[in-house]
Amino acid sequence: MSTNNEPKGTAAIHRPAKADDFSEWYNVLIDQAGLSDKRYPIKGMNVWTPYGWKTMRLMDSLLREQMEGTDHDEVCFPLLIPEDQFQKEADHIKGFADGVYWVTHGGLNPLEVKLLLRPTSETAMYPMFALWIRSHQDLPLKTFQIVNTFRYETHQTRSFIRVREIHFFESHTCHTTFEDAQAQIAEDLEVMKILGEQMCIPYLALQRPDWDKFPGADYTIGIDAYMPSGKTLQLASIHQYKDNFSKPYDITYETEDGEHKHVHQTTYGMSERLLGAIVGLHGDDKGLALPPNIAPFQVAIVPILAKGKADLVMPQCEKLAEELKQAGIRVELDDRDLRPGKKFFHWELKGVPLRMELGPRDIENDVVMAARRDTGEKIQITRADIAKTAIDLLESIRVNMLEKARTILTNALVEVFTMQDVTDLEGIGKGYWCSEEACGTKVEDETELSLIGFDPDHNGEGSCVVCGNKGTRMAYFARTY
Repeated sequence: MSTNNEPKGTAAIHRPAKADDFSEWYNVLIDQAGLSDKRYPIKGMNVWTPYGWKTMRLMDSLLREQMEGTDHDEVCFPLLIPEDQFQKEADHIKGFADGVYWVTHGGLNPLEVKLLLRPTSETAMYPMFALWIRSHQDLPLKTFQIVNTFRYETHQTRSFIRVREIHFFESHTCHTTFEDAQAQIAEDLEVMKILGEQMCIPYLALQRPDWDKFPGADYTIGIDAYMPSGKTLQLASIHQYKDNFSKPYDITYETEDGEHKHVHQTTYGMSERLLGAIVGLHGDDKGLALPPNIAPFQVAIVPILAKGKADLVMPQCEKLAEELKQAGIRVELDDRDLRPGKKFFHWELKGVPLRMELGPRDIENDVVMAARRDTGEKIQITRADIAKTAIDLLESIRVNMLEKARTILTNALVEVFTMQDVTDLEGIGKGYWCSEEACGTKVEDETELSLIGFDPDHNGEGSCVVCGNKGTRMAYFARTY
């Protein structure tokens, strides 16, 4: 039974064309498609509506599958962190102190130690890691959790992209050596590659410059997607901590020789920005276009009810739905009392990858009509082959959506050679950088762009786009969210 989960009062809002006003198109589409409702009385803390939450839970299931497949154990830590634990890591508190929410009272009583809502979980987890880890046999420790984090965002909020209550995935690992931690980062990058392909999000994985790395990290790798607005959106980050956190939190292990050493640590985090990227990359003027792996309904069945034929058509539609479900496909049979055209419009807005239509003539000819959301192509499928063909079509849709998005990213990359090239840039510029912070910050001070990172594996040299001196790092410049 179909239900309409859009927030009431949003359906009549005019949605501009994506090419004309991406920002407003994005905001209105999220409302109209029923992904989120931003009318909650705390700005930046939005309500997950049923369709959006189903989508996010499917994304979470892909994350869990990858984490469990790489021997991570799921945990769930408390929301509140004592101030004294938060202050143990000086770089960390410097990076987050201005953006945390503080809890100062329990009822009417002032608290002896202030508490804060976690902005991220290092300072919550690591006192416990110090208790859990005793010897080298306890390592590696590989954990993850999917929880809400809170940051007092002072910029303009935007659903999924910039919010104050964040649906957040984070993995935290501990290792005997720096080399073992490096191997974990390589594994994280491989997981990101798989997730990007499943969710149809191409991205750049770049090492952040030191002034933009995560507080307390030795280095940070940022995962950035390119949006049709011309800006990059950071989706995830991977951090190499060395022993920068294990020393203040005294997380040590005993070696086989009886020596005590501090562990080396990594983290890997991402948020609902993944969903924001999917909306922006794949949506169009008809509405959402969801990748099959994360679509709450992969197939929507629309009965074509000729007058007096309902008793013929509906049982066949129910049979079709059950057959597809048995094949592992998420299906919705739309039996609402609406004209087919309105149903087509609804499922296009919702971004369902594949729509199937079944009417008296189709039943007579033993076929089903299908329409792809990604291309609009209509296909006649032999009824006997319906499950296999649907699975094949969903995979074809995923591949096509990924390739289209990759083309957008590839076309956005532009070589830059001078500061003027950077200033005039549309898209993402790539050019040599001398590694001097002054040159990187000059770009950010004098243009609307940021140095979003560099390729740590690049071999080559050229002239720094800012100062003209020798540059050995291939840096990337872009406008960012």
